Order: sequence, then C-alpha cells, then structure tokens
Amino acid sequence: MLQILGTKKTLCDGLTRRDFLQVGGLGALGLNVANTTRAPAAEPLGQDRRKDFGGAFGRAKSCILLFPYGSPSSHETFDPKPELPDIQGEMGAIATNVPGLRICDRLPRLAEVMDKVTVVRSMTHPYPVHGLAYAVTGLPTYTPELETLARDNRHWPFIGSVVDYLERQRAPAATAELPRNIGLPWLVNSKTDNPAVNAGPFAAFLGGQYDPLWTDFDGPGLHIAPKNTVGQTERFRNPFGGTTAEGRFHLSTAAELPSDVSMERLRMRRSLLAQFDRDRRRLDADPRVQLWNTRQQMAMSLLTSNRMREALDIGREPMEVREQYGLNLFGQGCLAARRLIESGGKFVTVFWDCFGQFANGAWDTHQYHFPRMKELLLPGFDAAFPTLLTDLDNRGLLDETLVIWMSEHGRTPTINSKPGGGREHWSRAYSVALAGGGIARGKIVGQTTRDGGDVLENPVSPKDILATAFYLLGIDPQTTVPDRQGRPHPVAGSGKLRPELLG
Repeated sequence: MLQILGTKKTLCDGLTRRDFLQVGGLGALGLNVANTTRAPAAEPLGQDRRKDFGGAFGRAKSCILLFPYGSPSSHETFDPKPELPDIQGEMGAIATNVPGLRICDRLPRLAEVMDKVTVVRSMTHPYPVHGLAYAVTGLPTYTPELETLARDNRHWPFIGSVVDYLERQRAPAATAELPRNIGLPWLVNSKTDNPAVNAGPFAAFLGGQYDPLWTDFDGPGLHIAPKNTVGQTERFRNPFGGTTAEGRFHLSTAAELPSDVSMERLRMRRSLLAQFDRDRRRLDADPRVQLWNTRQQMAMSLLTSNRMREALDIGREPMEVREQYGLNLFGQGCLAARRLIESGGKFVTVFWDCFGQFANGAWDTHQYHFPRMKELLLPGFDAAFPTLLTDLDNRGLLDETLVIWMSEHGRTPTINSKPGGGREHWSRAYSVALAGGGIARGKIVGQTTRDGGDVLENPVSPKDILATAFYLLGIDPQTTVPDRQGRPHPVAGSGKLRPELLG
C-alpha cells in the first residue's frame, strides 16, 4: 500500500506551488512537476575528448551506490594489518579467492566473491569529517558547517541527481519506467534523536525535481544494538541489526513538508491518493490528465501504476533469498535495490544510516568499536554485499550494473582507549570497493603504509570514483551542468577517470 507521510519540518525549497500539489503530494515525493521542463541544458564534450578504454564507456546501464554512513575502518574491512597486533586490534585477516588479497576475518562470505570486486586501498582526501556531500558530489572544498545545510547554495548536485538530469536532457520526451534516482531506506538521518538532514544526496542547483525519490521502511528493529557512547542512556532496537520478515519499503515524502502546505492539506492529499488507488480507470480517462505533458504523466504514473510498488515489494522474493541477503535493514535494502534495477531503475542508493542516536551512529565507531563491528556492522555487511554481487551475476545483471561501496573517509590506524576501543576519523588512507558495470574483477588498486595510515602508491580521490562511475554510465566526466547563474560545473568536479579500475 502506498503511504504518504509527513512532519512539520520545512527542509527543502523549490518545490512546486501549483495546485497540482493538492493531487497526491508529488512535490514531497521529490517530483517537482512545475519545474521539470525548465532546467537549462548540460554541455557534454565531444567524442574527440573521450577515450574509450576497452569498450568500457557506457557499459553500465545502472548503478547501485552502497553508502555506510560514518565511515568503516579499512583495518576491519579491505586492508587489514594483522602483522601489527597493536594496530589491528581484536580481529585478523583471511585469504580470499583472489591470490594475495586478504580481508578482515569477520567477512568469510565476502572472501568467497572477491574475484568479482576491485578494491581501492589508496583512497585519500584532506577532509577527515563526515563529508557525505564531499564524497558524493563534485563539491571542490568542504567545511563541517555544510553537513547539515542540505540546501545551502554552495552545494553541488548528488551523482544520482546528475545522472537523472542528464538522462532527461538526452531524451526530454521519454518517460522512464521507474524514477531514475531512488534513495533507500529513508531520508538520511531522519530516524535519530538529532534529525538535521545530512547534506549530499540532493540535486542542489539542478533543482528539487532531481532529488532522489525517497522510500521509507515500516519494519521494527529486533536487535538491541551495542552502545554508541559511554553516556548513552537509551538502548535502541536497531533494524540494521535485524528486523521482521513483514517489514516493507514504501514511498515516502522524505519527512519534508513545504512551508506553504498545512498538515490539513497534506491529509487531504493522502485522501486523494486513496481515491486514485480505488479508481484508476476513471482517473486515466479524465481529460485533464490527458492534457498534462510527458513529465507530469510520468509523475502521476508513479501514483497510479503498480510498477514502483511491485519493485519495492521484497515480500515477493522467496524467503530463502531474503535470508541470504540478511533479515536486517541493509540486507533488505540491497535486495530492494536489485529489484529496482531489474525493473528498470537507473540509480539506486542504499544508505546504512544512523538509527536512534546520531552521535557516533552507524559506522562512526569512536567508542565501542569492536563490539559494534562484531555484533552489528560486519555481520550485516558480510551477508548483504556478497549476496547482492552473486545475485546480480547469476541474473546476468552484474556486467551492466555498477556497484559501489563507499563512505566519507576511513578511520585511524591507532586504537584509542575509550570503552570498547575506538578509531577516530581518518582521510589520509582508506578503502573503497567496486564491482560490475565495466569494473575489473579480482583486482587490488593502490597500497598503504605498513600501518595503513598513509598511501604508498596510486592515490585515488572520491572525485575520481565519481568520474569513473560517470564514464561507465556513459557520461563524459568533463561534462558540465549549469548552476543557477548559468555557470558551468564539471559533473565530477576535479575528478579524473581512473583506467586502472576498468576491466
């Protein structure tokens, strides 16, 4: 069942003010119908400026971005240092099915599929802060104040928003079968005690109509997660640690309510949605619907067709498959992402987000690092990520689906003395994993120092990852998009294509 939810927050601007908002709350779903045809054109560069490395350009028809907010430690994922016990701590390393590649010993299932993956161990940049916006946009510099200023004019557009925008520029009259830019499981940082929405996964100067279409999730949390901080007084049943099989994803208003829309008007829209669902045939025959342009018809089809809801309905999958992904929120989000891509989705992002308490939430393990890694974080990752890759591969989708596991930064080589141990922020060296869509299989790129604290060879920036992703999706990384003043900005900022990542 389609659910439209809302709160009293006003977190975005630029949403349509037309009476069409009274029909279904489309603006709050991220479909700013009033502005969909008014965006200025992008400026792609010519073929002569683009090298095609082994036919990799445009090989990816779609992309799944997996973003563990808070930043995993490379030592407990893709770059363990077991020869230094004081650095490695309570975990070791195991061999994988790629000769010479060892990963954390708490990831045995992942070790069996590393021949599908390229690991970049030499990620680096100068901002050891929660720069979600820096990691997923072309934004050239970063300050911590920007993190909760989601609509600040200094931000650049999210990679998924750029893909959506350029796809619409290429074929303005085409109607996508599904929204091209979808965010799971909910608006980032909307389920915590400090719900100031994190910047980054928004369209910025491209306009709100290119924001991700956000879902929500109605399953309860079953797992009492380890504490985040010493002073934490409340414990949370975290759905990322476990949820029920009855939990489902559904469309959400992303907890955003335009300032000129009252709760009463939002309730009226919800009532109208129910009427649409009860009488779609009469709605399709309404001459007013027939007069809407192609973009408006696409927006309305989201409300009046079953395609999106069916793709989100993980309950259609065999229980055996759902259990392989993991009966937790991240695992079920990865399964939903596969279903969305299989149904025609273009760019799907699955966030492993904070829940309950924001401070030191998700993968931000300043305290209780080892209990959280062992009980909550690594088990969920070790179920979902390898299953997603195997599932895509078995269905013939991996070669045309780019999968990226990437966060803001890494964590310190040294372990602090806080309860449960902890690793602080660290951006001088960390790891990213990529697979599918033209990425090489079973490859290690880059090398770090003996303690994993610095890059020894082949430094790679997050902008380079974006540029390479754009390239694989058939977008020249030097393509520019205009800001509100018409000034051109390269889609990946300073990022450059990294041919060594390509297969």
